[in-house]
Amino acid sequence: MINLDFTLQQKKRPPTQKEVDEGENWVVLLPTTAPARISGKFPYYETLLARRSRVSDTPSDTDCHVMDLPNEMASRVSFACINSDISSFDLLTLARKLVAAHKPAEQQVLSVHVCGFTDKQRQRFTEAMVAAAAAAAAVMPDYKTGKKSSKKFNKMQIYGIVRPDSYKRTLAEAEGNALSRYLSMLPSNYLTPGDYLKKLQVLCKENNWKLDFYDIPALRRKKAGAFLAVTQASAVKDAGIVCLRYNPSRVSRMNKLALVGKGICYDTGGVNLKPAKYMYGMHEDMQGSAVALGTFLALTRLNVNYPVECWLALATNHIGPRAYKPNDVITASDGTTIEIVHTDAEGRMVLADTLIMASDRKPSLIIDFATLTGACVYSVGTGYSGVFTNREKFIKDLIENGKACGERVWPFPMDEDYETALKSDIADIKQCALEGNADHILAARFLKRFVKNDIPWIHMDLSSSRNKGGLGHIPTDTTGFGVRYTLNLLFSGKIWKK
Repeated sequence: MINLDFTLQQKKRPPTQKEVDEGENWVVLLPTTAPARISGKFPYYETLLARRSRVSDTPSDTDCHVMDLPNEMASRVSFACINSDISSFDLLTLARKLVAAHKPAEQQVLSVHVCGFTDKQRQRFTEAMVAAAAAAAAVMPDYKTGKKSSKKFNKMQIYGIVRPDSYKRTLAEAEGNALSRYLSMLPSNYLTPGDYLKKLQVLCKENNWKLDFYDIPALRRKKAGAFLAVTQASAVKDAGIVCLRYNPSRVSRMNKLALVGKGICYDTGGVNLKPAKYMYGMHEDMQGSAVALGTFLALTRLNVNYPVECWLALATNHIGPRAYKPNDVITASDGTTIEIVHTDAEGRMVLADTLIMASDRKPSLIIDFATLTGACVYSVGTGYSGVFTNREKFIKDLIENGKACGERVWPFPMDEDYETALKSDIADIKQCALEGNADHILAARFLKRFVKNDIPWIHMDLSSSRNKGGLGHIPTDTTGFGVRYTLNLLFSGKIWKK
């Protein structure tokens, strides 16, 4: 299922003329104000600068130049002259463009040389190239008939810098992101909740994870009415809540992390049926669960020394005579009564019971991911995702983490008075407000109610789950946004104290 065949080779020295002439594809990064003399420079350094001067007098950080070298191989070079303080998002975007300028032919090797910078800068720039090349190497679902070109880069040769960890975290992140995108792109008739569970069972065997599956009868016993309401119209009773568990090889008293994801494998909108424009693409409404799973896989690959649980709410929001309806009153597993207002607000329903169950295990931090609201897209577009938290002190670090890793987020308020819009005359709370004002905030306020035991909680509304032409280093419209962000957040140590 995960098809990411990608390896690295590092050399501290610059490439020789012979190595350049024998390579088909090269990426070169140079300083914006490239000096005439530079140590360890690329053999065709002056040729590149001459090309740059012909096409642009004032190139920006995101200008990608492409040329074929005057050698027998006609080696393809994509290159850029960048400022040392280029933002992470712009750097990743540039890296995607530099990789996209190449097509593997006889060789499936992409060679990279960064020169004219400090070691720290070279490591940062090279990491972006590794992230972009690995993202492009991932194989995504393809059901087209006829002859297919399956060649992708499967190796990167890095010159000029050697990183002791061999970019282990970047490659783990790439594998997790590839899994997230692959699952999200699967058509809904290839990824029903039952199909999803089977794939998870295979992953569990491969990774020595523990799996608990709470099916419909089990959720009835738990009185998980919020989740069950969404599943009522499904003819096949394959929905359920999955809990995957990773435990470090050494038993420790480390804090436990819980990842939670919305896994609606298709969303018709239910009784409040979506129009065609908004129903198309709803097979990706499970991307929150895929991001949680991809992050979980990456943490496993990195052998983190703390336990992690991954909770996935797998269901389909069907239309039918048994579908839940506006004005229904249902009861969540913690006893909270909910007045249904709009059946297309199903994501917060399945997450409510899932968050209760995750909270009952008393993790030290809960992070949930969901393609939850159109309101978040209207607020920040698809270049950012929204974040919410029940810890105001986290907000600054959440913003800075997005800037640092290149997956940008923006926080929203969660003041108590917002919940006035969710006041019900007949139940404890309304599911949403019919007017839809600030629905992303109301959804977060609704979810917050089901995070128990005052557990620190971060909610990511994935407005950037899909962005035309790709986003940052990711070349596909489906972005898998959140895997890189979460790994950087956890490893930074600013919020998560392992």
